[in-house]
Amino acid sequence: MSEPAEITHIESRWPVALVIALVGLLLTLLPDRIRVAPTWVPSVVTILIIAPMIALSLNPAKALWLRIESIVISLFFVVTGLGLLDQLTVLLSAMLRRSSDISGFQLLTSSIAVWAGTVLLFSVAYWRTDRGGPEARANRASTKPDWLFPQETLPRDVPRGWRPTFIDYLFLSYCAATAFSPSGPQPLTSRAMLLLMLESMISLITIIAIAARAISLLS
Repeated sequence: MSEPAEITHIESRWPVALVIALVGLLLTLLPDRIRVAPTWVPSVVTILIIAPMIALSLNPAKALWLRIESIVISLFFVVTGLGLLDQLTVLLSAMLRRSSDISGFQLLTSSIAVWAGTVLLFSVAYWRTDRGGPEARANRASTKPDWLFPQETLPRDVPRGWRPTFIDYLFLSYCAATAFSPSGPQPLTSRAMLLLMLESMISLITIIAIAARAISLLS
């Protein structure tokens, strides 16, 4: 993430903190036979990620806490992403082995948790990468966009000075995980395309393979 030369505006972090807390909660609520880590791990990771966001809003040393936040969110994406992929592998293995230890309900709820976690995780990734990050966007730093939003093509129909915030990236991630393609915002860079393909692939496997098998078992 690139930072503007002078930071005068800080984007609100409460929607992001809420999403990260939801990711931790979803991973904590997974059934014991499906969970790949102890129940305390998601809680500890969630606290470590949200702490810099709280400090950013309370501490005058904005630049320092922005760097710390950038590092911990990058680690959050890597660790949580690997955790979700591992979880997906466990679910696929359980589905292919037709294990009697895992019920259709456990398989279905776990697949829903993985899918929702994927949506939340990639929304944070889009929010952090597009146009240099939230502070670069808030302070109008000149940065190449990764996504083209419809509001930018209709400036007369949106509030003056409009810029994408976290909710826009959450919507983008939700559309990518349900339609398997962007609905509205269009990718402009290679990294945006790669992130979109990765999210769509994970969502496709989770919904079609695992959730379909779980529904079959329940019926």
